[in-house]
Amino acid sequence: MPTVLETRIRNRFRVQPNHANNNETLHGGTLMKWLDEVGAMSAMRFAGETCVTARVNELDFVRPIGLGDTALVEAYVYDAGRTSVRVAIRAWREEPRTGETEGTTESSFTFVAIDADGTPSPVPELSVESEEGRQLRDRALGNES
Repeated sequence: MPTVLETRIRNRFRVQPNHANNNETLHGGTLMKWLDEVGAMSAMRFAGETCVTARVNELDFVRPIGLGDTALVEAYVYDAGRTSVRVAIRAWREEPRTGETEGTTESSFTFVAIDADGTPSPVPELSVESEEGRQLRDRALGNES
């Protein structure tokens, strides 16, 4: 059984001019793409299968990420059904010169595991074996709308 912490993935994306909107901040659609990509990687690590996006359960943009900043995206599995995987995904604005971070985005996506034929595939049970994993799972369950 995979654990919450084994599914945790962090990735960074440098916000370039082609990612920006008219306000010189990261375009929301670009951030959604990055959230989806990192979330899918987490779901696939858990399921051991290709996972496709089934639903955006929640997506809250709290503050923008500026041009020249780094978008830090973190995802981890916090719940699983028979073929579905729920992934908590957060983003921060990171100042690349200092590493200072500020939370910007809270979200939760549902992915479905599929086999080589594109048919939904069973996923394993999720294990919570550490206090840190328990805290992450509890946080995600408490934030879900």
